[in-house]
Amino acid sequence: MKIGEKIKELRVRNNLTQEELADRCELTKGFISQLERDLTSPSISTLIDILESLGTNLKDFFSDEIEEKIVFHKEDVFETENEELRYVLSWIVPNSQKNLMEPIKVDLLPGGKTKEDYPHEGEEFGYVLKGNIILYIGNEKYKVKKGESFYYKANRYHYISNECNNSASFLWISTPPNF
Repeated sequence: MKIGEKIKELRVRNNLTQEELADRCELTKGFISQLERDLTSPSISTLIDILESLGTNLKDFFSDEIEEKIVFHKEDVFETENEELRYVLSWIVPNSQKNLMEPIKVDLLPGGKTKEDYPHEGEEFGYVLKGNIILYIGNEKYKVKKGESFYYKANRYHYISNECNNSASFLWISTPPNF
């Protein structure tokens, strides 16, 4: 079995770039590139991290059987933090990039904001769990409070900010997967 080839296949199936996979695993893009070309081999712990970021595990990776997972637990969640923009993304359904929709949980610190997303096909939905957020779509902005939701076509530039003094959290679901 060519491990690198199979990792690349999983990465492409999940619509991830080498850089995105590297960021999720705290590795370099160069390492992922070499790994996919079987020029280097990962340690077991690095392979486990990569596979978790791709929504699988050692057993399933080396098995030909594919079992659909229905329930996800705290230990399944993968998080990445952006200190500059002051947010934490939590992939609450690992490997959801292969599905029709991709749910994530976003925690925004005061003054934090998500990256500006370019127009793309699809739709996005969100539900505010805590605090207040400002949703920017094109030249318009919308205040969304705890317990409220938003839904829009993603055909204009868009991002979300927290302009309050308290943290905010929200579920954000994109279809097709875009995070």
